[in-house]
Amino acid sequence: MLDLSIQKVHDEARQGEAFAPAVPVDAPFKKFFYIESYGCAMNFSDSEVVASILQDSGFGATRDVEMADLVLLNTCSIREKAEQTVRKRLTEFKKAKRAKPGMLVGVLGCMAERLKAKLLEEEKLVDLVVGPDAYRTLPYLIEEAESGQKAVNVLLSRDETYADISPVRLDSNGISAFVSIMRGCNNMCSFCVVPFTRGRERSRDAESIIAECTDLFRQGYKEVTLLGQNVDSYYYQGNNDKSPITFAMLLEKVANISPDLRIRFSTSHPKDITDEVLYTMAKYDNICKYIHLPVQSGNSRILQLMNRTYTREWYMAKVDRIRQILPECGISADVIAGFCTETEAEHQDTLSIMEYSRYDMSYMFFYSERPGTLAAKRYTDDIPEETKKRRLQEIVNLQGILSHASNERDLGKTFKVLIEGDSRKSKADWMGRNSQNKVIVFPKQHYTLQKGDYITVKVTDCTRTTLVGEIIQDE
Repeated sequence: MLDLSIQKVHDEARQGEAFAPAVPVDAPFKKFFYIESYGCAMNFSDSEVVASILQDSGFGATRDVEMADLVLLNTCSIREKAEQTVRKRLTEFKKAKRAKPGMLVGVLGCMAERLKAKLLEEEKLVDLVVGPDAYRTLPYLIEEAESGQKAVNVLLSRDETYADISPVRLDSNGISAFVSIMRGCNNMCSFCVVPFTRGRERSRDAESIIAECTDLFRQGYKEVTLLGQNVDSYYYQGNNDKSPITFAMLLEKVANISPDLRIRFSTSHPKDITDEVLYTMAKYDNICKYIHLPVQSGNSRILQLMNRTYTREWYMAKVDRIRQILPECGISADVIAGFCTETEAEHQDTLSIMEYSRYDMSYMFFYSERPGTLAAKRYTDDIPEETKKRRLQEIVNLQGILSHASNERDLGKTFKVLIEGDSRKSKADWMGRNSQNKVIVFPKQHYTLQKGDYITVKVTDCTRTTLVGEIIQDE
């Protein structure tokens, strides 16, 4: 699972965000598409692939849904609330179609396979349904839908990586970009629907990844995030008996593009992050010192039920190893409250492992059973919702304390910060992030700086979620 925020509880699906590059006045497009993305970073990256395919087919992007001939929702199935949100949006779009006959509405991504029949036939909310491995067929499916047919392709692939498609960077800040390095997942965590919606693991050609990252740097991007459901298991075996490339080797190749290109990655499975990866991170200053290391639970019995393949003690030893090799590394986690049969004592184990790991931030949820998962088939979802919510609130409260303590430890320290843009609260301040993925806000003062510049900032104050600082050197 991939990324999200600290203070509020995330639903593992970010609210839908509509993305589009600016449409030139003289754009040669006769039709336009509007796309909203929900969920993890991989979905947002996939939307950029979809945009490229549609653009090549003569569709321009728009932020105005009323202007759109094609409306797409790239969906997330990881939590029940995410699906409810998408259903609500589809109902709204169904009304919009009445005002614009001929408008097509489609669902992409993880909800496609599981709910295709309901969405197409029972509820008649959409015209086309396209799974994560079928985006290349979109032009043909659109033609089918335009002829009045219900268009569906949710077949999963053992090979598809979209390596040869150059993504259209949607609503990009021009500084940071996602680069997908693999698709699918082989870890059958019992609570997770991803292996069923995204298929088996397959790694992308390393040369195409390097080429994409190099091209982004030439375009002025200063940071790439390498994406995969489990990036540490990246393993590419080329043709002509080439030696296989591991994730640590790929990290080094991307780092060597330029010392001015920062590299992040998400997400890591604790069982797969190796010393080789940690030592590679330590070797290169431009590989960010931040690891998202989902724990899910702090109790070994619950971890076994979740099929996480590690124990409490093993996870704690992995945290120790990270701290040993990378003393300044930021660590975040995913945490689930109220998994099947979880006792109060086992919940306390989760709180204690959070304290032990001293997470800078966490993505926190209470367990929501997903149809088709191993947990849904094997276990009873027997924890009352009010108990789940109470336990989750205790987790959230503790993470707030840990996040604040983490930020307080940075008071007086200096960091190299990549400027991403204006602060949300004031255009008199810049906002950027340090290597540990912490947001730092600082006054622009008299310095002549712009987005994409690196600057050294000293931390002078903090909140639970943000560091506050001041520039200590000229540009």
